[in-house]
Amino acid sequence: MNRIVTSISLSLDGFFEGPDHDIDWHTVDEEVHQHFNDYFRTMGGFVEGRVTYELMEEFWPTADQDPANEGPMAEFAGIWRDMPKFVFSRTLESVGPNATLLHEVDPEQVRGLRDAASGDLAVGGADLLESFRRADLIDEYRIYVHPVILGRGRRFFRDAEDRQPLRLVETRTFGNGVAMLRYETVRAGPRRRGVRRWPRRRRTPTRRWARR
Repeated sequence: MNRIVTSISLSLDGFFEGPDHDIDWHTVDEEVHQHFNDYFRTMGGFVEGRVTYELMEEFWPTADQDPANEGPMAEFAGIWRDMPKFVFSRTLESVGPNATLLHEVDPEQVRGLRDAASGDLAVGGADLLESFRRADLIDEYRIYVHPVILGRGRRFFRDAEDRQPLRLVETRTFGNGVAMLRYETVRAGPRRRGVRRWPRRRRTPTRRWARR
C-alpha cells in the first residue's frame, strides 16, 4: 500500500528556515543530494503547496542545461520533470507540465491520489504539510537534522491539540554531519478482544531537595 511521506530539513533547534526565509545553512553535499535523488525517484508523485511548487518549477526543469550543474543536481532535474506533481493552491489558475492543480485538501481525494499513484507520494511545503498532518494524512516523516543552531527563524512543527506517537524505523548519519531520522506514524488500531490495556501510571512528583 502506498504511503504519504515527507522529508524535512531542520536545524538542531527545530527551524526549517531562517528569519529572512534563508536556507543557505542546509548542508547538502554530493552524498546527501545523491541520497535524495535515489529516494525521490522511487516516488509516485510530488505533492506541494504553491510557494514550494513555484520555487522548484522556476529552477529545476532546465537545471541540467547549465554546465555548472552536474552530477546529482543535473540528475534531479530529470527526476523533477518526469515526476507527476499535485499542486494545492487557492490562487493559481494553472500549473506547468506533468502537474495537476487542486484547490482544497480533501482527505478522501488525497487518499484516492495516494492509492492510484505508482508509488509513495512525497509532500513538500510547511503550510500544506500542516494541513495534511491535521487531517492525519502523513504516514512517514523523514527528518534531516543539519549541524547548526539558528537561534531564530520559522519552526516547522506548529502547536497541536493532541500528541502523535511515532515509531523510529531508520537512522543514518552522513559524512557532513547531517543525520536522518525516519519515523512511521503510529495510529491507534481497533481494540483486540481479550487484550488487557494497563491504566496509565500517575506521574510521581519529583522530590525537591531543600537548599542548605
